[in-house]
Amino acid sequence: MQTQRDRQTLIDRIGIPVTQAKVRVGSVNSAYLSAGRGDPVICLHGGGAGAVTWYPSIAPLAEYFQVIAPDIVGYGESDKPDAAYDKAYFASWLKQFLAAQGIARAHIVGLSQGGAIALQFALDYPQMVDKLIVVDSGALGAKPPRMALVGMLWLNILPSALANRFFSRYILFNPAHRDEAHGRYSVAVLKRKGGKKAFTQGRGAAVSALPERVLRGIQHKTLVVWGENDQLFPLEFGAKAAAIMPNAQFVSIKDAGHLPLMDQPAVFNRIIVNFLLN
Repeated sequence: MQTQRDRQTLIDRIGIPVTQAKVRVGSVNSAYLSAGRGDPVICLHGGGAGAVTWYPSIAPLAEYFQVIAPDIVGYGESDKPDAAYDKAYFASWLKQFLAAQGIARAHIVGLSQGGAIALQFALDYPQMVDKLIVVDSGALGAKPPRMALVGMLWLNILPSALANRFFSRYILFNPAHRDEAHGRYSVAVLKRKGGKKAFTQGRGAAVSALPERVLRGIQHKTLVVWGENDQLFPLEFGAKAAAIMPNAQFVSIKDAGHLPLMDQPAVFNRIIVNFLLN
């Protein structure tokens, strides 16, 4: 089946041995990838393909850490139940996922919607978070420009190769930097039974803005990373959030869009690893 071949292609791109497994989280069968040893780092993808989105970063992180990249409930190979799909729902699922892995505390890295989940998780379960990294994150007040929103709606409501190509220009500085298998897999997952539920039932609740007073309550050492050319969530929202959060720093990456881990993988991975190690 082409969908599974594309997923395996992305896993092979990681370039090191990767464990593929599932764990029961409440009533949800939750798939995940894991690699490496050491302190746990949980990588939360944005909307779309799932854990395989992290294919450019898993190996560099796994040199120093145990990397676990779940298919968040509603995405990838995980179950797609009827649910609220808001920040609280995702954060509760993540708490149970970590408990099922026997992990009491971890570094949390969240991309786009995954960043919004990471922020909510740090608020709801602060004792479970060591360092926090959010990348071109949702929930910081940014709203997609009109044509980017059109592309997002098109891809999530009527997924197709054409919709994916259209939307790619808004999430990447250079769409050629993304492995073609990632685009195909993203479309295929959306076409599966239940594949649109996170989008249609969540209705954007997962990325709704957190008030400034709430962001000030996040005390963890935090890194806010942004692609300078992000056409989905503009750069200034990340910089503003980092200035509000008491222990946050901000870094931007040149010639990178909403997915800097694909546009500038070497730069992105060096920034993430250095922050977690120091």
